[in-house]
Amino acid sequence: MNRREKFLAALGGEAISPPPLWFMRQAGRYLPEYRATRAEAGSFLDLCYDSEKAAEVTYQPIRRYDTDAAILFADILLIPDGLGQGVSFVQGEGPKLFPPLRAENFDDLSYEKFDETLSPIYETVRQLRAGLGNATALIGFAGAPWTVATYMIGGGTQRDPSVLRRYYYDDPSFVDRLISLLVEATAKYLIKQADAGADAIQLFDTWAGGLPEDLTRRLSLEPMARIAEMVRSAHPEIPFILFPKGVGPLAKEYAGLGICDGIGIDTGMPWDWARDNLSPLACVQGGLDPLLVVAGGAPMHDAARRLKETFHGTPYIFNLGHGFVPETPPAHVAELVDTVRSS
Repeated sequence: MNRREKFLAALGGEAISPPPLWFMRQAGRYLPEYRATRAEAGSFLDLCYDSEKAAEVTYQPIRRYDTDAAILFADILLIPDGLGQGVSFVQGEGPKLFPPLRAENFDDLSYEKFDETLSPIYETVRQLRAGLGNATALIGFAGAPWTVATYMIGGGTQRDPSVLRRYYYDDPSFVDRLISLLVEATAKYLIKQADAGADAIQLFDTWAGGLPEDLTRRLSLEPMARIAEMVRSAHPEIPFILFPKGVGPLAKEYAGLGICDGIGIDTGMPWDWARDNLSPLACVQGGLDPLLVVAGGAPMHDAARRLKETFHGTPYIFNLGHGFVPETPPAHVAELVDTVRSS
């Protein structure tokens, strides 16, 4: 099997040794070639909407590390941008969304320019599919509704996004309307990515952790399931990887969904627990602390070997418990790839 076939086989329930691998945030600021392309593009949004440059930065880690999968370079906040909420990225401060969404300005959101705004993303996917051929898998992605909603309501990055659940307690109909809109918009977005050639889809719910159990199901798990079901109605065979960061034992409920082919585990998830409770339900992905790749050396290599050993004989995709941080040395990533692929 080639790299693409190994990745898809693992999502299909096969135990592959050594495991296929890719990395969250594998295209990013830790790569000097990314920083150069980012500078040429102008703003971060300009980079996302420039199909040639977005494809180029997607290819960059593939050229360096020959990972089994590439993940589309885009951003989870393109959906609110497409719906008409102002989005910008301020150097050193992160994303700003304006005005912050409230019940009184909810009806300002619109599909009027949604397809037009996001059309460059679909062109990026088409270019990547053609360029990668059958050798490397291509992952499309989106942010899950709750995570995207925290930015839309909070107006940007929050120190503790889970506190925005107070908006649900104060006005549940407003939050439910927003989640429903984001389910529909995200499904439309992902169907177009699949139409353009994505092999698999990952849904990131980065801020699912911190919600009470009942709200985790209502605002995170159930919306992710609805999105996958809608996409599967158009593309029945496309596999889904769900990454509900920080949900602890509730990850078992995500993995047990009929639409879940892969379940991402974060840095805090015990590996043995994940093997015993999640591996029987879905292909487990991830688990390595990204800061170990910053440190490199024996701690990184030992952890990578233990992670491989833990999931040996089960469907598993090697990845991180979250994304690479900017200070990650590229040479350490190359060493990590060698360690994972060694017998």
